[in-house]
Order: sequence, then C-alpha cells, then structure tokens
Amino acid sequence: MIRVFVYVEGYTEHFFVRDVLVPYLVSSLGEENRWRFDLIPVIAHTSREKSGRKFKGGITSYKRQVKPQIRDLLTQNPQSWLTTMLDYYRLPKDFPGKATLPAGTPYQRVTHLEREFANDINSPRFFPFIVLHEFEALLLAQPSIIGLVFPQYRQETQKLIAEIGATPPEEINEGEETHPAARIQYHIPDYRKWRDGPRIAKQIGLNTIRTRCPHFNEWLRWLETLAQKAKQGDP
Repeated sequence: MIRVFVYVEGYTEHFFVRDVLVPYLVSSLGEENRWRFDLIPVIAHTSREKSGRKFKGGITSYKRQVKPQIRDLLTQNPQSWLTTMLDYYRLPKDFPGKATLPAGTPYQRVTHLEREFANDINSPRFFPFIVLHEFEALLLAQPSIIGLVFPQYRQETQKLIAEIGATPPEEINEGEETHPAARIQYHIPDYRKWRDGPRIAKQIGLNTIRTRCPHFNEWLRWLETLAQKAKQGDP
C-alpha cells in the first residue's frame, strides 16, 4: 500500500481532499485495488490550547507551526509520503523563500516557495504544493457552477464572470479585496468556504479544474503517479 498524508490549511481543504480528490484518484485504481492507495488529509493546528485541546485550521507561523508538524508527520509515518495544500495568499512572513521572492510570474514565485519549502524540510518523501493564490481559485475554473449552486445569485455570478474576464484562475491576484475568495464573497454573500467550496469544486470536476489550473495539475499528476505505483504493487 502507498499512503499519502496531505497537510491542509483547514476544513475546506480537508473536505476537498476527502470528497473530491480521493474518489477521483481511487476510481482510476479499480475496485480490486482500492486498498492499495490511501490519501489522508491532516488539518494544521494552532499552538493555542484550551482544556488540552488544540485548535485546528489556519497557518500563522512556519517555524512554530508548520515545520514541526510536518516533521512530526514524517517521523511518525516513516513509510508514508507527505504533501501539502496551503494557500499562497497570506502565507506567514517566516515561510521559506518569502524573503527572497522573485518578481516574476505567479508560477515562478510559487515554484520558488515550494522549492525552498522542500529544501528546508529535506525529505525525499515530502512533496510540497501551494495553491495559487488560494483554494477559491479552483472554483473560478468554471464560475458558472457557482450560479447553479446559488440560483438566487445568478445575475451576481454573471457579474463575477465579467469581472474576472479571461484571467486564468491561478493568476487572479492577492489584493485585499480582489483575491479569489474576496471576489466570490462580494458577489455571493451566502458563500461559506468550508461548506460550499468543496461541493462547488466537485460539481465543476477535477478534469475542468486541472485544465484551467496548470499548477494544480502538476500536483494532481504527482498524486496520480503514486496511485498508479500503488496499483502496480510498488512500495
């Protein structure tokens, strides 16, 4: 069996991995090989505690939060792979590569961060993925679906579609009021990230998302490679 842990930012990404990614990848294995591949989301937790319980969700510090949790997962699961699903938007200031971020395209910047992230963790079983610019960009791969999920906001959805125009979803910026989630929330005030994001993504479908989001597609191809190795019985 090949087991892959996905260190995610919050419940939205947790449900996306569980309800969208897992069925998609497992379907390619065939019923007889389902047990050979396991994809498990793990939600980041904060350092705050209450009555011995750690709060889940939210990335506040790389050195105090992300790095030790990543290393713990790798240590506790020595035969497993580990990847991430973190938003580029509002990554903590102490994130590897943030201080030397190039002034190129979004793809060049995120690749730089992922490379520095991988170098800092320094494990052959670790493959970082950072979403450009955040999870909601995946929903803008086919924003008309938002109007189907929220039929009362179909006119507003058309305004959203006109607003983003031909801009590729992963290139929609990180401005305070113009990042993907802010745009959706402005036009669709009833949108709730954890509740609606994964089900909209599921209705759009990963084939559409991967076509419109090349950086996401690179990550999905890596996961597919592991799933196929599992199907072939490779360790």
